[in-house]
Amino acid sequence: MSSRRPLADSPVLTIVAAVLSLSARGCAGPPPPEARVAAPCADVRPPAAVLDAAAQRPVAASGESNDARAGSPVVDATIADLSAAMAAGQTTAVALVDAYIARVEALDRHGPELRAIIELNPDARSIAEALDRERKERGPRGPLHGIPIVLKDNIATADRMETTAGSLALVGARPKKDAHVASRLRAAGAVILGKTNLSEWANIRSARSTSGWSARGGQTKNAYVLDRTPCGSSSGSGTAVAASLAAAAIGTETDGSITCPSAMSALVGIKPTVGLVSRSGIIPIAPSQDTAGPMTRTVRDAALLLNALADEDAADARTAESRGKRAADYTKTLTEDGLRGARIGIVKAGSPFHPDVVAAFDRAAMTMKSRGATIVDPIDLPLLRDIDDKELDLLLIELKAAMADYLAELGDATKLKTLADIVAWNEANRDRELSLFGQDLFTRAVAKPPLTSPVYLRIKSEIQRRARGAIDGAIAKHRLDALIAPTMGPPWIIDSVNGDASTGGSSSLAAVAGYPNVTVPAGFVHELPVGVAFFGAAYSEPTLLRLAYAYEQASHERRPPKYLPHAP
Repeated sequence: MSSRRPLADSPVLTIVAAVLSLSARGCAGPPPPEARVAAPCADVRPPAAVLDAAAQRPVAASGESNDARAGSPVVDATIADLSAAMAAGQTTAVALVDAYIARVEALDRHGPELRAIIELNPDARSIAEALDRERKERGPRGPLHGIPIVLKDNIATADRMETTAGSLALVGARPKKDAHVASRLRAAGAVILGKTNLSEWANIRSARSTSGWSARGGQTKNAYVLDRTPCGSSSGSGTAVAASLAAAAIGTETDGSITCPSAMSALVGIKPTVGLVSRSGIIPIAPSQDTAGPMTRTVRDAALLLNALADEDAADARTAESRGKRAADYTKTLTEDGLRGARIGIVKAGSPFHPDVVAAFDRAAMTMKSRGATIVDPIDLPLLRDIDDKELDLLLIELKAAMADYLAELGDATKLKTLADIVAWNEANRDRELSLFGQDLFTRAVAKPPLTSPVYLRIKSEIQRRARGAIDGAIAKHRLDALIAPTMGPPWIIDSVNGDASTGGSSSLAAVAGYPNVTVPAGFVHELPVGVAFFGAAYSEPTLLRLAYAYEQASHERRPPKYLPHAP
């Protein structure tokens, strides 16, 4: 679910020798007491020489240049860069795992204390070793072979890691098998490096939630400006990739939870057409809108990941709809000339945005025009103004049923069988789970009618029909390739008392329709990242990626984080 609504260089953040004297937990440093339930990760500490080198590496306001001078091989490195380096014998999967874990030690648990990684995979290094042997003996499986990737902590893995959606209630309730997306990544040769923190229960527990906070993982920060939100719910995934704690991440979205944290971390995020990527094994909100998707630093990396993720899965009936509609290779449409001859419509409805966000968006549209696109302005979609309340009703009704289904899959691993059981557990553990905000949305969901209710069926039919009709109708009427809008407003200040603020957003229309949405960096507002969203008809990912890639190559708006304490 979506979240709702320097004048001078910052002080140098030096990775001190304390990195070498961590507790036996290895990756955790000094976590809050409730975070200590995470599986030990001492097994994945890189060799002392790697940590010693990391301990001497400054990470200052000039983040990119400092890392480059220090010779860090992974900072802002693309999947293609890393794959080519392994193919040339310049590095190995083990070396990459070591390098990323050193950055987790230095930046996530020390230095700026980003708290993006909720848990490291204790088997990551041994998996990398096996993949290095396989590469030597039989060659690589493909471009993801040996690439360290992190997963949001609502994506099941049948290994020594937890899958909890950030909640203490699910600690120890180990899934019996991988989520389909996790198994696809393993089959492609990726190293699942760890799990990322998230807005607990994917931000569906309370209307007053604080994005990026979970009882298990604490508060994730925005790598660009540390007192600002990373947005939610794929908060840790966004911050982890922005700070090069992994090569890429997989997030999940119901409405805005990939696109918002991607935009606020200067990333590329793909919210695919619902049904293109399996949801089996992912802790749900609402099957009508839930999906997983890539979060990366470049469009090409996102397309490479989508190649691995897009698949039909018998355990998720919705994926049968993608048969014959999946692209064989989502990188094939990527060309710098991809905007030439395109017709792109500017959406002029929905949330109001900060004037500087509007200015950044207008510059993005002019860049597209300069590269040969025809810009159609404005495209009025008035239904955006009244969709929110009905969408929330749909999500809460589906949440009640979908959560029971997921808990049933865990079998004897948990005594919790219904959403009502989770509500009761939270109340019994109020001091740990409900200390910052409550569970008003959970409570409302428990009282909702079943999926057979005429009320539910009417709401679902109405809002999906209207959202799809709005997008399809605009595309047909104006002969468009895609629609664009500002992805979100700039990141707001983290506020654990009042919860999230609203700075505008455009995710809901594509989310309710179940249609694809791709966000690309569009610049900065007072050092705060903002993005431009490309969305369109069902299964139009190849077109959206073509346009997004051409814009990215023309604009080059992304830059690495500076870890500023405050915005200027």
